[in-house]
Amino acid sequence: MNPTWIVLGVLALVVLYAIGIYNSLVTLRNMTKAAWKQVDVQLKRRYDLIPNLVNAVKGSMTYEQETLEKVINARSAAMGAKTPAEVSKAEGELGGMLSKLMALVESYPDLKAQANIARLMEELSTTENQVSFTRQHYNDTVMRYNTRIQVFPANIFAGMFRFTPEEYFALENPAEREAPKVDLSIK
Repeated sequence: MNPTWIVLGVLALVVLYAIGIYNSLVTLRNMTKAAWKQVDVQLKRRYDLIPNLVNAVKGSMTYEQETLEKVINARSAAMGAKTPAEVSKAEGELGGMLSKLMALVESYPDLKAQANIARLMEELSTTENQVSFTRQHYNDTVMRYNTRIQVFPANIFAGMFRFTPEEYFALENPAEREAPKVDLSIK
């Protein structure tokens, strides 16, 4: 067998392998971007529900106007965030404010009994679950992409073609990291 053909065969295999790695990196990068868009869609749905809930409870919660304003401000900050890190931080703050609002609504029995508020709270709860699911999907996709660009030999091609790691959608609300404190003592 001619050594030229062997060299050409090996070069052809290397080129095909490089093409395969490049295509898989592009696919994973696009999957990551698509997963982020799904998170964005769910967050938009959540942002659209918040003013409706605040307006529905505003009249009955006259002593809680500061909390309602904080929820709206946190929503505005979250809507203005762009990168996953910024969104994570803003969403952590918004999540904390929404938890406070939900607790306040629970403490007003007449509010809790209103059908439109109950429906809005149910929609918000469903949306929270969807946000959680899409965030998990996004983070799983980022993990696969980041792993692919860091393992040998794909890392060589990733560096050559400037594939960079993506950010995770991390939990930024320290209150959500802590286990709730439950006091079962009888007083």
